[in-house]
Amino acid sequence: MASERQRLLLLLALVAALLVVLYWFWPQTAAPPQTASNVRGASRADGSAGQLTAPDVHLRALEAERPKPAAVERNLFRFRPKQAPPPSLRGGGEGPAPVLVPPSGPPSPPPLPPIPLKFIGVVERPEHAIKIAVLSDSRGTYYGREGETVLGQYKILRIGVESIEMSYLDGRGRQTMRLSGS
Repeated sequence: MASERQRLLLLLALVAALLVVLYWFWPQTAAPPQTASNVRGASRADGSAGQLTAPDVHLRALEAERPKPAAVERNLFRFRPKQAPPPSLRGGGEGPAPVLVPPSGPPSPPPLPPIPLKFIGVVERPEHAIKIAVLSDSRGTYYGREGETVLGQYKILRIGVESIEMSYLDGRGRQTMRLSGS
């Protein structure tokens, strides 16, 4: 038992010594700190490589009274047209340029959402010159010819070879959908 304990202590001492040696000879990863590039360039020009001088600080200038901010009426949530530039001194007798004011009126309605259907194919009957568009969404598959209504709110305007043109029933939100094939 005693010899087993001695072997274990000897093994631990060897491992500790190995760790100390590895730590001592391990390469340094941190580079020495570098001085600022402008200080190094200035020292080369002066010829005094080791001397650094402190910048001049004018304490009285720091304590002097600063100009107060001017009172400006500013509202970030209100639109105002840009002010006209001051009249030019080189101009010969021309008056100030007229300021264009954008027309004010009711805000335009928000844009319509895109039509949520995918155009997945065309069924043609050449003998009758009929094209039927095949559309789908997450709920099912729908069919329609030019001029017909789909889902009660979209109208098929034109059926092409690789695209279809649709709009809302009132004619707004005109959209061209390309053949997606899925």
